[in-house]
Amino acid sequence: MDYFKRKKVKDVLTKELEDTSNVTVLGWVRTKRVSKNIAFIEINDGSTLKNLQVVILNPDEFEVLAEINTGTSLKIVGYLEEVKGREQSVEMKAKEIELIGDCPSDYELQKKRHSFEYLREIAHLRPRTNTFGVMNRFRSKMSYAVHKFFQKRGFNYIHTPIITANDTEGAGELFRVTNFDLANLPLTDKGEVDFSQDFFNEETGLTVSGQLEAEVLATALGDVYTFGPTFRAENSNTTRHAAEFWMIEPEMAFCDLDENMQLIEEFLKYLFNYALEECAEEMAFFDRWIAEDNRIENLKKIINSDFAQISYTEAVEILTVADKEFDYQVEWGIDLQTEHERYLTEEHFNKPVMVTDYPKDIKAFYMRLNDDQKTVRAVDCLVPGVGEIIGGSQREERYDVLVQMMEEDGMELEQYDWFLDLRKYGTVPHSGFGLGFERILMYISGMKNIRDVISFPRTPGNAKF
Repeated sequence: MDYFKRKKVKDVLTKELEDTSNVTVLGWVRTKRVSKNIAFIEINDGSTLKNLQVVILNPDEFEVLAEINTGTSLKIVGYLEEVKGREQSVEMKAKEIELIGDCPSDYELQKKRHSFEYLREIAHLRPRTNTFGVMNRFRSKMSYAVHKFFQKRGFNYIHTPIITANDTEGAGELFRVTNFDLANLPLTDKGEVDFSQDFFNEETGLTVSGQLEAEVLATALGDVYTFGPTFRAENSNTTRHAAEFWMIEPEMAFCDLDENMQLIEEFLKYLFNYALEECAEEMAFFDRWIAEDNRIENLKKIINSDFAQISYTEAVEILTVADKEFDYQVEWGIDLQTEHERYLTEEHFNKPVMVTDYPKDIKAFYMRLNDDQKTVRAVDCLVPGVGEIIGGSQREERYDVLVQMMEEDGMELEQYDWFLDLRKYGTVPHSGFGLGFERILMYISGMKNIRDVISFPRTPGNAKF
């Protein structure tokens, strides 16, 4: 099959080849046109959005043409010629065509536009479409950008457990993990499930966050980050929620909230700039076919702006006197709704905003308590178009204060004794944040549904493929 001799379509189209007289291309047929004296095939191998046009000068000499349909996989050997006055400046003249995999006429991806709803039903085929080919290449490049950002700054990439006995968020929205025969569950004297007989001898679930374990590694290695799958058993059938998604979670020792916010701003600007510079083909596609606004210009505007910074209390004051009616009432002590966040970033400041020092009762137990005993050192980064995109905090490093916060939340301290030990043995100020990878992909691309930025979405009622 000459796999190692093949040339990728992307390299052919950009003329990054030394020898153009004998080129082998492997890929899938997008279109075929045959006339008496000439035939054309457009072929794509997934390396780029654009197809390579293959010209067959003597169609009668290629009997295999009759067997080629849209979706057929081929090996084509030929030579390249430059062409002028066309979008693509090079085409291939075929010398040999070999059919690798037949594709019958009932192939579901014919040359027409399909709705995103329909394509979700055939998630095993949709990566072959232009949109989802672009999205998957974009996802790959932006994954690399995440690692590049942290690696250049001396962070250590760590792998936190998927199976855990801890509920980081304290929300109880865990997928349970068990080795029990569900038709024959062992019970305690009280009639409750006896998890002491389970595989891990206790109740476990899929992780909702790697943060607590990241704190362990940060207090040994300094600066660390996780980038892996997380799970939420949240029955939210919306365009922004998925039961399985990827989270980026850095954790930094000897770091306060101000330094944390500086990293957040640098990180977002780096990702936006990387998308514009290293994903030009993908961004041009999103700007033309996906985004409802000028995505490229909006990202440039954020890159060139200085993020605003206000406290939660100041945010409530701004919202209270705003000349605008909100669907949800604004008062101190409630969590800000998306409409409130968008007003702050889109109308009041007209740029990204860092909101800090939230009431402790609406934030997680591990956030550092302020001297007023009412607020914690939390931060939400708000951006135009969506509102909150990143949440983070300075962690509570004081043992006695953390115990108090956990007790107020009714948590079982014994289950978190290892977490408390971090505050007993050489405690240090430390901070971190979390960014859902799919959320940032949606924001950069302008894609409206989280199901369309991940190859195999897991949502309520859907675990197919």
